Amino acid sequence: QVRLVESGGGLVQAGRSLRLSCAASESIFSFNSMAWYRQDPGNQRELVASIVIGSGGSTNYADSVKGRFTISRNYAANSLFLQMNSLKPEDTAVYYCNALKATTMYWGQGTQVTVSS
Repeated sequence: QVRLVESGGGLVQAGRSLRLSCAASESIFSFNSMAWYRQDPGNQRELVASIVIGSGGSTNYADSVKGRFTISRNYAANSLFLQMNSLKPEDTAVYYCNALKATTMYWGQGTQVTVSS
């Protein structure tokens, strides 16, 4: 069973930065892709950013975070990261790490990000 553990969330002022981390319980080479999603109360979970594991590591971002967020991975550390700059109050949500392995999706428990205006 794959286990994903997020960390790095917190309360920050608008305009500041946060870096989220996701530690996987196995080599991330076993995944097809990894991603960050977010969800705030009353809304559906939405894709924030994704990255292909291997094969050049192409990335994809939600329009709302393009130019501000950067997704990256560290194979040696079996970790996924999300660097979030120029944070806005509308970025407030629980952020979830996601991994796709074959046809199964795995989720972390989430980490809260709160951006004050």
